[in-house]
Amino acid sequence: MATYKKKGNKVKKADKVNIENQSTTAEVFNTLDETASRSEQWVEKNQKIIFSGLIAIVVIIVGYLAYNNYILEPKEIEAADELAYPKRYFEQAQGSTVAIDSLYNLSLNGADGKYGLIDIVDNYGSTKAGNLAKYMSGIAYLKTGDYENAIQYLSDFSSDDEILGAIALGSIGDAFTEINQFEDALKYYVDAANYKDNKFTSPLYFFKAGNIALELKEFDKAEEYFTNIKISYSKSDEAKNINIYIQRAQFGKK
Repeated sequence: MATYKKKGNKVKKADKVNIENQSTTAEVFNTLDETASRSEQWVEKNQKIIFSGLIAIVVIIVGYLAYNNYILEPKEIEAADELAYPKRYFEQAQGSTVAIDSLYNLSLNGADGKYGLIDIVDNYGSTKAGNLAKYMSGIAYLKTGDYENAIQYLSDFSSDDEILGAIALGSIGDAFTEINQFEDALKYYVDAANYKDNKFTSPLYFFKAGNIALELKEFDKAEEYFTNIKISYSKSDEAKNINIYIQRAQFGKK
């Protein structure tokens, strides 16, 4: 006689996995809900600080745009217009062989109610035109023998241009040379020579640095600068008789 076997309510494996997944998903959502709730509470608690911060950022941005549009840009245009007058005399002085001091003085001090370079530096020093006026003032003072003012104005000038930046540094070196501060002159000549290393000004200022080093009896440095001209700037004017200067430095070491 056959015996009847009662089937139990066994949970299938797949159903068990689904239940576990649902449980895990529920936990994740619960965690997200809790996190979101805490975040909302934090935002609600600190909304005044957040709002104040946003307002401050907006004020800064608006202020910056307003400064550029209504103050800086008009001032740049105004400074460029004012620079035209002394710039004309400055350029005439550089291309002239007579009345050079007078032309440079006109460029520095202005005339007929027009601003000179010094006025432009004082009134528009933060503009591009004002920065260029510092350079021109320094060169004008250097050419007229006012070496202290030349150093001051050229030191305040800044430029990313490889030629103009090097000339400014080298001109400071020239001013220090004129007042016999050779250590300072050497520093600025080397800085000028190494400024963005270009074939136009680097050999000139390495040559000047070498001669100042000879004056200071720093013969190793002099030989280094002259040799650098021979190797790296062999086609420059300074390289034409450079062997003579190298020999002078070598002879000085003996």
